[in-house]
Amino acid sequence: MGKTKKRLSRALIYFVLILASFVSIFPCYWMFASAFNSTEEIVGGRILPSTHLIENFKNLFETYPIAQGLLNSLKIALIVVAASLLVTSLAAYGFEKFSTRASEKAYTIILLGMMVPFTALVVPLYRTMANLGLANSHWAVILPAVGSIFLLFFFRQSFKSIPNEILESARIDGAGELRIFFQIVFPSMRATYAAAAIYAFMTAWNNYMWPMVVLSAPSKKTIILLVSKIITSGYYPDYGVQMAGLLIATIPIAVIFLVLQRSFVDGITGSVKG
Repeated sequence: MGKTKKRLSRALIYFVLILASFVSIFPCYWMFASAFNSTEEIVGGRILPSTHLIENFKNLFETYPIAQGLLNSLKIALIVVAASLLVTSLAAYGFEKFSTRASEKAYTIILLGMMVPFTALVVPLYRTMANLGLANSHWAVILPAVGSIFLLFFFRQSFKSIPNEILESARIDGAGELRIFFQIVFPSMRATYAAAAIYAFMTAWNNYMWPMVVLSAPSKKTIILLVSKIITSGYYPDYGVQMAGLLIATIPIAVIFLVLQRSFVDGITGSVKG
């Protein structure tokens, strides 16, 4: 009786997990299959891939500057990843390993910034960028994303696991703080940096509201803005072209996550433990 109960319980758990996986994966599958279908097939409810992928891609690239949008998104995302990881990890290292009463108060005030909705910052942020002459430029999108409060918190939690004795030994040997950071701290936190890189890349790549506000020139727009234009343009939208655009916009994120997924899990786990 006990074994039967255990088997039923395990079967129920597997059923729930399979159902949850199906619910999570099906929208991605539907987008992928729809990129192969025509508008008529999509409206008709076809869920299996057809033979219209090349036609959809041809219409997409002939009608919209998708290649330029991809390059713009890659440029912004890669710069944001490199700059935000450097800035926030250095700041987090300073807050954690050189903690004072004043720095803790400053850190608390910074964390309170996570409670402010971004919509409340759009107008002052736009005026700031306009006064600096950066409106309608990629730097207006990059600079606000560099100082991520979440990444600052994430790195500080991870740095708690680094023993202070190791750092003190390096200082006694005459190593400077930058040398300690780049030769001791950084190599030991590669999983954390990989997880942070995935988060920063996904956030920069999927950023929609702020680029929509600050970027007006078509040559400056990101892939996400171009795909949204496909969806909202015309009285009779071509759903096949829309799905092809969404497929292209999704591939870079999927590839990066699949390549770094193990490091992502290790980095998140290490941060939580810290």
